[in-house]
Amino acid sequence: MADLAVYAGLFLAALTAATILPMQSEAVLVGLLVADYSPGLLITVASVGNVLGSVINWLLGRGIERFRDRPWFPASGGKLERAQRWYRRYGKWSLLLSWAPIIGDPLTVVAGVLREPFPMFLLLVTIAKIGRYLVLAAATLGFA
Repeated sequence: MADLAVYAGLFLAALTAATILPMQSEAVLVGLLVADYSPGLLITVASVGNVLGSVINWLLGRGIERFRDRPWFPASGGKLERAQRWYRRYGKWSLLLSWAPIIGDPLTVVAGVLREPFPMFLLLVTIAKIGRYLVLAAATLGFA
């Protein structure tokens, strides 16, 4: 039962980290890797949670345009325009940076705003998220 709670906590941390809410899943993953939990299962759980969080962002992006002029809207019009220019310039391949801090989450929202087809979005984001966790796990276990 305790293991289930550990993996559920990692899933929630990874899901939240991929949304616009501030959260870090990397520290949770590294801590669990060092504590000798199953690396394969940890990477799978973190990746599924993180990809699902990005899907939430994509869905938010699909409906965000109607709210952009509201005073409570979290991103200024300028920031949203800048993200859209970036995405238009580099296209869907910029989603391979969806793992990156600061720019990754806005990219997934903008992909929704600009109506990136969901299958391609899901493929590229999944590659990026799994790749990031694999590198992190390899670095952690290589140094542990």
